[in-house]
Parts: sequence; structure tokens; C-alpha cells
Amino acid sequence: MARSRLSVRRLLATGLTIATTAAAALVATAGPAAAATTPGIDVSNYQGSINWTSVRNAGIQFAFIKATEGTTYKDPRFGANYVGAYNAGVIRGAYHFARPNISSGATQANFLASNGGAWSADSRTLPAALDMEANPYAGGYCYGLSTTGMRNWIQDFLNTYKSRTSRYAVIYTTTSWWNQCTGSWTGPWANHPLWIARWASTPGTLPAGAPFWSFWQYTSTGSVSGISGNVDRNYWNGDRTRLIALANNT
Repeated sequence: MARSRLSVRRLLATGLTIATTAAAALVATAGPAAAATTPGIDVSNYQGSINWTSVRNAGIQFAFIKATEGTTYKDPRFGANYVGAYNAGVIRGAYHFARPNISSGATQANFLASNGGAWSADSRTLPAALDMEANPYAGGYCYGLSTTGMRNWIQDFLNTYKSRTSRYAVIYTTTSWWNQCTGSWTGPWANHPLWIARWASTPGTLPAGAPFWSFWQYTSTGSVSGISGNVDRNYWNGDRTRLIALANNT
């Protein structure tokens, strides 16, 4: 994610039966069969003031925008970015940087949902993303939690976010962190879109049990008109029509 929240990157997404949920079907449509990859970015306060019209004119179709971290931090540019992206025609979603060692998953999901992570079916609002990665603060790589403790924390967050918004959150992570800190947990991938972070020419090996990626963050040093300096670049594993379907839960 954007470097203003001291992310780990400084240290370092089949056919479904009719009985499956609509959300699971939307995750599946972003699989390898989708020929198109749709360009996007993720941003935070670190990027400063953004000209969203220029960003959209440069071909950017979607953006994940930092909203919250832990239980107290609200990104000071979230409001301007979230509204600016929407007005420019960029499909946007909020993201929350998790800090599992300072409060429960439910507490942090509620904090996100109350501070920008809510959802509406307006063709431009994605379900929010839960950013799970190495701890950049004190407390250990996995925030001092056991693999069982981490699974429980994440499930608590996901359940609460779904209760608050009716949507399955996107999960941002790296394969190495996920497999180590959750004990190669496969549970979320039936419903929750995977946003894989790997700065390389391919997404590489995915977290345990993930059949495909929905979003892929492939560089932290991208360049986009309307943004000064580096910006994280991403792909959606499908075309804009399917991205709008994810946004609208249809």
C-alpha cells in the first residue's frame, strides 16, 4: 500500500453452481479466463493532492484509497480522494490497514465502516479492502498472534464488515505473509476477492487455497498523470464491465 502508513514494502484472485452466493460468483469472474486486465492504482496521504480528472484521462479505471488504520487513524486526504475519484469516473474503494495486536477485528471493521468504508450500489464503489501484511511497528512480523489467533482476528473483521455493509471485503496480502501468519489458511477465498501484492512481472504463487487473483499490485514505483511522484499500480483481472459488477454486487 501507499508508504504513508509505513507498510511492509519498506521492509521488503471454475465454474460455480447456482447455489453459490452472488459474491462468490463475482470473485470467480475475475479468474484466469478473463482476458482483459484493467489498470488501477492505490493511494493515500503520501501521494499528496491528486488531479483525478488527469488520472482518469490517463486510463486509470479504479483506485483503492486509504481510509483508516487500526482504531484511531483516519487518512487526512481520504475524503478529497474518495469524492474526487468518484466525480472523475474512477471506480473507488476504501482500504483499512490492519493492526491486529491493538484491538479486535470487529472493532477495526466498525471503525472502517464508520469512516469511509461503507458501500452503496452506485456503479463506482467497491467493497472495502482489508490490508493484511507484515507489522511495520513493534510487536513482531505476525503482530504477536498465533496462526489460530490471526485466523480468528481476520474472520472477526470479515464477519463484522459483512454485517455492516452486506459485502464481502477484498483481502490485500502477500503470499509469504499470509501463509506464515495464518498457517496457510484457505477459508476466505470462496467469497473474498484476493488482492495480491507482488512487485514483479507475474503474480507468482498465490496464498494457500486461492484459485486466482482478482486484483494484483505489481509495482510501487508507477507513474500516472495527475499524481506527483511514485504511485502503486494495480490490475483488475477482468474488464471494466466485470469490475462494475463487483462494485454493484450483481
